Amino acid sequence: MRSPDLCTEEAITDLVHQFYAAVRRDERLGPIFNGHVRDWDEHLAKLVDFWSSILRGTRRFTGTPMPKHIALPDLSAELFQRWLALFRETAAAQPNQAMAGHAVEMAQRIAQSLWYGYQLSRAPETPPAGLQDG
Repeated sequence: MRSPDLCTEEAITDLVHQFYAAVRRDERLGPIFNGHVRDWDEHLAKLVDFWSSILRGTRRFTGTPMPKHIALPDLSAELFQRWLALFRETAAAQPNQAMAGHAVEMAQRIAQSLWYGYQLSRAPETPPAGLQDG
């Protein structure tokens, strides 16, 4: 459900900034993100564009997330599940629960897709394993 009526840009910005503040503080995810993101202001702006495209259909995001994630060493299902758990927690605290629910659905799809792509890039002959619902 991409719709400009689902939420405001401010609501998306709040969600993204709150979520990635939690990610940066997280003992497992923080070192990974902080070790690879060189300019957090630039990265957050790109992520706001990404989520605006997904939630409001703005088409502002341009980029290819898959190759950037595939290039990261030593990712695991547990790390993707931790990312999703933090996303769910952050979304649950948002005042706009219609936006939050849709964002969580999309985050689950995105995490699953990135995890599949990551596994296939490492072991193309092995069927990828899914993420456990959390």
